[in-house]
Amino acid sequence: MNQVRIPRRRVDGVLLLDKPTGLSSNAALQRAKRALSAQKAGHTGTLDPLASGLLPLCFGEATKFAQGLLDAAKRYTATVRFGATTTTGDAEGDITATFPVSFTADALARALRGFEGPQNQIPPAYSALKFEGVAHYEYARAGVQVPRPPRPITVAAMRLVSWNPPDAVVDIECSKGTYVRVLAEDLARALGSGAHLAALRRTATGGFALAEAVALADFEALDVPGRDRMLLPVAVLVTGLARLSVDAVAGAAFRQGRSVDGAALPEGPCAVFCGAELLGLADIVAGRAQPRRVIPAVASA
Repeated sequence: MNQVRIPRRRVDGVLLLDKPTGLSSNAALQRAKRALSAQKAGHTGTLDPLASGLLPLCFGEATKFAQGLLDAAKRYTATVRFGATTTTGDAEGDITATFPVSFTADALARALRGFEGPQNQIPPAYSALKFEGVAHYEYARAGVQVPRPPRPITVAAMRLVSWNPPDAVVDIECSKGTYVRVLAEDLARALGSGAHLAALRRTATGGFALAEAVALADFEALDVPGRDRMLLPVAVLVTGLARLSVDAVAGAAFRQGRSVDGAALPEGPCAVFCGAELLGLADIVAGRAQPRRVIPAVASA
């Protein structure tokens, strides 16, 4: 029997997804993309299969404005299991060593504060970062060591939520590119123990919170109009930029790639709107708004 091929359509917007565990970010993206019959989609920061939580997905024209979410700080609830290290730094790996767990909650809270601030972090051996075109985890699986130069990160806060030995639940606010499982290992080392990441849940990123997200299964259970209603407008991705409002004539010129009057704003990046409609991004230079990214008009039916 031949399968019915559902035509793809232009879908523009942002879906705040609560990714389940056991699924890669890309697999979650593909399922949401199929549910919307969307032509174009991308996610905004990978969550490992072990991790769950907030995964903003961008569809259509929203993909042009996703960089801000990729660069945004993240917030997580992490369960750190002390007493054992693993090959991967998380619960998916094999145990490599066991350690005593004899410190107090006060000592743990003090150690957490010691990790706040800017620092350099060595990425884990099991990561998707590449060396000479090959992912680090491929080398690790083959038992080959490759250079893993430290990368600058910033930990804005690490707070102890609960301590039920051997598990500590920790609230973490950090910059992009931070490996929480490395933080878990380093934290345990500072306490004279060992640990691995038992669970991870992203709770916020880029001004969005997990409470606003929809579970993947719940999203797929909706009818098509219901799924469409879950999408946020592309404009939510540019709320941090200055706003330039133009009329219909200037908006049409902007969409054609022509500069428009931007004297009302200081020099720098801005979002260009015609009424409530986002037209794109521009750079204000010498009083003119020079188009940087433009959203084409939706064709009339």
